[in-house]
Amino acid sequence: MALTLDHIVIAVHDLDKTIDDYAALGFTVVRGGEHPGRPTHNALVVFEDGAYFELIAWRSPAPQDRWWQLLDQHGEGIIDFALLPPSTAEVIAATKARGLDLQGPLDGGRLRPDGERLQWQTGRPHTHDLPFLCGDITPRKLRVPEGEVRQHANGATGVARLTVAVSDLLQSLERYRALLGDKAHIHAADGGNSATIALGNSVLELTQTAPQLQSKGEGPLAIVLQGAGTWDQASAKLSHGAPIAFAKAELTSKADSSLATA
Repeated sequence: MALTLDHIVIAVHDLDKTIDDYAALGFTVVRGGEHPGRPTHNALVVFEDGAYFELIAWRSPAPQDRWWQLLDQHGEGIIDFALLPPSTAEVIAATKARGLDLQGPLDGGRLRPDGERLQWQTGRPHTHDLPFLCGDITPRKLRVPEGEVRQHANGATGVARLTVAVSDLLQSLERYRALLGDKAHIHAADGGNSATIALGNSVLELTQTAPQLQSKGEGPLAIVLQGAGTWDQASAKLSHGAPIAFAKAELTSKADSSLATA
């Protein structure tokens, strides 16, 4: 089974305010709950394709937590993303055989507001160009709600593309090949400065020309959603530092630019 996009992590200062703002953007937002042993709580925006945004906030400082460090040093925004493995332990073993060492399996969990306890295992990379693995122990439908919560007033249906900044494209592609195995569909683009990787319904775009490399370093930087939605620049500020666009709106913008310069 090929690895697919599981979720994108967006760090924020105030979870209640973020829930209200994402709802104002036309997203259906559900509270996720608390993480035992950590001062974090979250909310989810789940799409029809099964991928979701994790909006995460801290009730108190956590200086040893890399995600909190990113929030503290760089402000709100996209900080990480995860792929869904059929088995975390099996994928970690397979990647190790291909020369990529992942930490784990590491136990994790969440206590939902209704009292349901969720369990999962993660596999963590040693470099920030790669995603982590998040594989369920309890049924995934408990962690990732189904049904009407996946319907959004703004028309979003899934994640079309996630762009990731990498410092050395060739080295990152070697790591991704080790992570994804023989089923990896990788295409170079932009004169060797970027590449795309198919992840089920989503595309991962790696770029080594992103300005954030000089400040924030490697990691995810922008999201493009499937759907016919759009919003103006003022509304986009409600995304709490996460650059989010719609695929159709983006294509229209590019076409308009092309006509303007023809």
